[in-house]
Order: sequence, then C-alpha cells, then structure tokens
Amino acid sequence: MGIIEFFINLLKDPRGFIAGWIIALGPVWVYTPLFLIVFVETGLVFFPFLPGDSLLFAAGVFSAEGGGLNIWATLIVFWAAAILGNTSNYWIARLFGSRIIDSGKVKALTPERMAKLDHFFERYGGLTIIITRFMPFFRTFAPFIAGTGHMNFGKFTLFNVIGGVTWVSLFVLVGYFFGGIPVVQEHFEVIVLGIVAVSVAPAFIGVIKAALNGRKAKNGE
Repeated sequence: MGIIEFFINLLKDPRGFIAGWIIALGPVWVYTPLFLIVFVETGLVFFPFLPGDSLLFAAGVFSAEGGGLNIWATLIVFWAAAILGNTSNYWIARLFGSRIIDSGKVKALTPERMAKLDHFFERYGGLTIIITRFMPFFRTFAPFIAGTGHMNFGKFTLFNVIGGVTWVSLFVLVGYFFGGIPVVQEHFEVIVLGIVAVSVAPAFIGVIKAALNGRKAKNGE
C-alpha cells in the first residue's frame, strides 16, 4: 500500500485503522501511530493533507469506556503531538524556510495560500495560530509562515499551546461523549466525512472568494 493510498484509506475509515492498531499494538504502543500522524501533519509542511480532525474524533470514540483507549492518555498524547508538531514546523521555517519556498517543492504552499496567511497574520496576529488549527492545510502552513518572520518564538509558543490544546480537546471530547450514540455508530463514516467537509469549508470558501475577487478586479480593468 502506497503512502498516499494509506492516508486516503485512513481518512475514509479512521475507526477501522485505530481498531486494528489496538489489536496489533496493544493498549500502550497504539498511541505511537496516533502521535506520529498528528505530529507529521502539524510538524512537516510537506504533509498538509493528513486527516487530523477525523482521527481525533475517532480516537475520542475509542477512549470511551470499553473502547481500548484511555481518555487522559489520548488527550495528553495528542496535545503533545500538536504542540511539538507546530514547534518543529516553526523551527524548520526559521532555519530553512526561504530555501523551501524558493525550491518550489511544496506544491501545496501556493502564493495564494501564503497571501491568505499573510492576511490572517496582519488581521489577527498571534490568534492566527489558534484560528488555523481548525482549518486543514492552513494549520500546517501557519506555523511555517510564523517561523519565516511573522512572530517571535515566545509569543508563538503561547498561541501554539492554546490552539493545540483547544483543537485536540474539542474533537477528542466530542467523540468521547457522543461517539457511543447509536445513530453516530450506525453512520460513523458519513459523520467523519461531514467533519472533514466542515473543516475544509472555510478554506474552500476562501478560494472561491479569492477567485471571484480576482475576476472582478480583472473585469474592472
């Protein structure tokens, strides 16, 4: 199974993957792939497409009584992954950001997305790190852009911790408290896709607005 296929399948069925990891790795080592997926999504600008939101929700479901995971262990592991991931991303950008951007190897780091993040930083400042936690793609790029010169490390760390704890807690606890409801169990895949759709919606709307504004500007000329 190729890495792209693996992540697509994980996005479609996080519950199946977590169940398999619990059986194969046991109640302790199962947290290793969970940590790595969230860390890589937030920590490496090359992997903005990983299914963070749906994975957190599914892990919350398994953290309920009898699910195989412990709610406090789940929260702590994901808090650490989210905070350390963003910190890693920040320092990669601080040290190598200009070279990575100039190389053009990160195709998803488009001028449009960078301009959008620049706008976020100008408008919201450090809150951008919190806001973008809830926006796939942008949550991977925001700490990278912060590291290229938008924010000092102390200020970044404060917003990084607040954003990471809030993001993880929200999705994990929603899964923990509501995942056992029969209708959620019966329509789990649909709900996961809905979570992904809602998460992606702000970015999608932003792209449409940018395209419409660009067209209006062009027609105005």
